[in-house]
Amino acid sequence: MGRSEAHGVRAAAEKIVRRLRAAGHEAFFAGGCVRDHLRAVEPHDYDVATDALPERVAALFPGRSDLVGKSFGVVIVREGGHPIEVATFRCDGPYLDGRHPSSVTFTDAREDAGRRDFTVNALFWDPVSGEIRDYVGGRADLEARLLRAVGDPGRRFEEDRLRLLRAVRFAANLGFEIEAETWRALRERAGQIGVVSAERIRDELSRWLTGPDPARGLDLMDSSGLLAELLPEVAAQKGVDQPPQFHPEGDVFTHVRIMLGRLRGAGEVLAWSVLLHDIGKPVTRSVDRDGRIRFNGHEVVGERMARDLLARLRFSNAKADAICACVANHMTFKDAPEMRVARLKRLLARETFDDELELHRIDCLASHGDLSIYDFLVARRTELSGESLRPDPLLRGLDVLERGIAPGPRVGAILREAYELQLNGELRDRDAALAWLKNQLRS
Repeated sequence: MGRSEAHGVRAAAEKIVRRLRAAGHEAFFAGGCVRDHLRAVEPHDYDVATDALPERVAALFPGRSDLVGKSFGVVIVREGGHPIEVATFRCDGPYLDGRHPSSVTFTDAREDAGRRDFTVNALFWDPVSGEIRDYVGGRADLEARLLRAVGDPGRRFEEDRLRLLRAVRFAANLGFEIEAETWRALRERAGQIGVVSAERIRDELSRWLTGPDPARGLDLMDSSGLLAELLPEVAAQKGVDQPPQFHPEGDVFTHVRIMLGRLRGAGEVLAWSVLLHDIGKPVTRSVDRDGRIRFNGHEVVGERMARDLLARLRFSNAKADAICACVANHMTFKDAPEMRVARLKRLLARETFDDELELHRIDCLASHGDLSIYDFLVARRTELSGESLRPDPLLRGLDVLERGIAPGPRVGAILREAYELQLNGELRDRDAALAWLKNQLRS
């Protein structure tokens, strides 16, 4: 979201606040937008909290409000083309499923702050006067860069187990320390994370992986016990030593952590590819008679493991396919300088090539440091930029069938060979391709 759009969202939210105020209600900005505002970071979305009941909010904004969470006091108001969440102050009843309150009671701002997750997310901001309302010590924790649960941390995590992952995400992305009692309660309840839906878990994991410090997120996941619960394939990389001549940095887990440390706001495909590219190593590790450590076929095994893991987290097929392509192909780059032009073009033409290339670059930087293959590929891509990497075939199946070849495997073999020659530059036009075909059928 650009700066102008962010300003548009704020203006829309402020207009809603003013309308609620004019109707005699309390209304504030609430949650993450207040936290980011106080950190001098431009918020990208704004939530409004008010003492107006949901039906009253809907009545004040007729024709452009949806009671999407009436039982929880949530109304989406469309203002200036922007959907703004407007929530009535509430306190929550018992959480029976570890995720949602069984009931809510509408209340005032102070009690509403007391049911929120972390103190830095429980602040209210009056956009008209600029006043900040802080009932839980959130400003002090913000200044101390400390993530602290509101009230009893054990109770907060028992209410909603997703908060275990939210704590990791906020601490990693904000660069905050987790307060001691909050951290203790988190570690004690890491084993309960399984009650959260796979989709919610996936989204929270992606948010720190694509954030500004994914290496810190990995550290927190590991030391909290959440990594072993949710991503045991990644946790299994700890202590798996590697050939020191290629990996002087240490074991597989250390290697992956160093790679994550080079990511800053990466796309989801690249971030997950970095995390998963070597998960096949623990199960393929072997030692030669001469003592050399090997991981033969780890990219093949890793691709299967990654696909199972991504399916477990309910990734879309398209996203899983892209991540798995990066995992499966990450060892092919070492052969690039010896590839024939046709194979090289196919490599460059892969839809995931940009992510694969960046994965290769940081893979090298996190190990032996040799970027010669990366530099070679960048140069070859520049050289071949004027050519089509995926040209239309000069020969079609009908060309072969019309010359008396019966449908079957031979047709496909001829077409594949012709396309290989075309990519290599040995067949440059259709006439040359037809002449080649004629010669092939004579032999």
